[in-house]
Amino acid sequence: MEGKMRVFRLFTIILLACTIFTSCANIKNYDIVIYGGTSAGVISAVQAARMGKKVVLIEPGAHLGGLTSGGLGKTDSGNKAVIGGVSREFYQRLKKYYDNPDVWKYEKQADYDGYSPNDDAIWGFEPGVAELIYKQMLEEEKSRITVVKGERLDLENGITVRDGQIISIRMESGKTFKGLMFIDATYEGDLMAKANVSYIIGRESNDKYGETLNGVQKGHAYHHNLMEGVDPYRVKGDPASGLLPGVHGDDPGRDGEADNRIQAYCFRMCLTDVKENMTPYPKPEDYDELRYELLLRNFEAGEKGMPWLPGTMPNRKTDTNNRTGFSTDNIGMNYDYPDGDYATRDKIYREHELYQKGLMWTLANHPRVPDHIRNKIAKWGLAKDEFVDNGNWPHQLYIREARRMVSEYVVTEHDCKRNVIVDDPVGLGSYNMDSHNTQRYVTPEGFALNEGDIQVSPGGAYLISYRSIVPKKNDITNLFVPVCLSASHIAYGSIRMEPVFMILGQSAATAASLAIDNKVSVQDVDYKQLRDILLNDRQILDLPAVD
Repeated sequence: MEGKMRVFRLFTIILLACTIFTSCANIKNYDIVIYGGTSAGVISAVQAARMGKKVVLIEPGAHLGGLTSGGLGKTDSGNKAVIGGVSREFYQRLKKYYDNPDVWKYEKQADYDGYSPNDDAIWGFEPGVAELIYKQMLEEEKSRITVVKGERLDLENGITVRDGQIISIRMESGKTFKGLMFIDATYEGDLMAKANVSYIIGRESNDKYGETLNGVQKGHAYHHNLMEGVDPYRVKGDPASGLLPGVHGDDPGRDGEADNRIQAYCFRMCLTDVKENMTPYPKPEDYDELRYELLLRNFEAGEKGMPWLPGTMPNRKTDTNNRTGFSTDNIGMNYDYPDGDYATRDKIYREHELYQKGLMWTLANHPRVPDHIRNKIAKWGLAKDEFVDNGNWPHQLYIREARRMVSEYVVTEHDCKRNVIVDDPVGLGSYNMDSHNTQRYVTPEGFALNEGDIQVSPGGAYLISYRSIVPKKNDITNLFVPVCLSASHIAYGSIRMEPVFMILGQSAATAASLAIDNKVSVQDVDYKQLRDILLNDRQILDLPAVD
């Protein structure tokens, strides 16, 4: 009996040791943990590695680069002179790639209007090339960067916080990553939110920060709206028949009033008119013609504009964006996305995919689409050599806005217009204050109308405060948020450009490295020291003399 007990104890010890070993083997330690392989995440990783830090870059999906490699190749940037540092380096590397005549397979180098041999950078590019450049940049720092793909944060119990610091994050698979500093580079802000950092979803009122372009904006609905007199009912003139898909009958709110609505999402399709490299628009199996009845009625009401904006990219490809009152934006179908679980988001993703594929098939084939529009769109199709593992469809949904952190400093319209000049900039923005439509409603007169589209120039470049990329000190002291940063809805509409996300990613990684070296919280990083390093690394931190 005693012998059996000794064997049992030994077995128990071995089993416990194996369990501990397995558990420990599933936990990895790093200086900086970056969650989100977006453009900001990649640049953060590269910068942190260059500063000598051991980094892990965790991407929930299968691809790196977010929207930059996901179809948004026609870079919205405003004043390109204020794009510096590693962000500009990315566009310079793209230029070197396109300097090679051999990569111009479907058109001549000289025929692409976005290429100039004398420029140091190029601002239009193919999605696959963008991802290639990102991979090359990460590969050059492979001794310090570990890239992990296909790992999603456990949204229920995935974050361990102790004494105001994130200790570790755990994925759904059980893999756990410990770090001294963390960077949330996702478009959704999952790491930030699950660490109980303060955030907001939707539009603040104009009164909140003394703005003029926030909240509900019926009065500013000049762009990308439906024609006058478009009937919203399934049976024209009969409210009892119900509303057409995508139209709601609720109160749209008063101008300037806060709400929880989110500006519309879409896919930035990469199309081509080169026959040998083209795949026809697929007609979804669940195609519902009623979904596009409002589009057809809008044409019948007099709409003559092309309901898409095909920005040109090399090799006769496009970055296709929304245009006119009924286009690629799936208005009002994303409200549950920011705070949604993965099942909710997957459903929204598929609904957007179904909607947009059906839209393109309708535009190219439906007899009620005007001939000049149908014939032109039918000449294009999905680029066969892009997104080859996803049926040539973009793998990244355009999350124009989700959660936004609320920190000690909130960037507002006043910053964008330079009515406020901060003394701790970590980057510049310069693009329009740009919000896409957030809802499609019924007017008191009984017609369909869009609301939410705002396009107002800030009048030049403006400064973005360091305090806007770090949480409140009583929230978390070792986290940076360069994508879902602290900004009002309308200010975020200008900031939310991929070059700016990369700029802020570099600044966040630099500050994270300094916080580690000096053993301080992210809120206590010495700004002068940070500024000196950023300037040395070619970051732009001052307003241009002439804009």
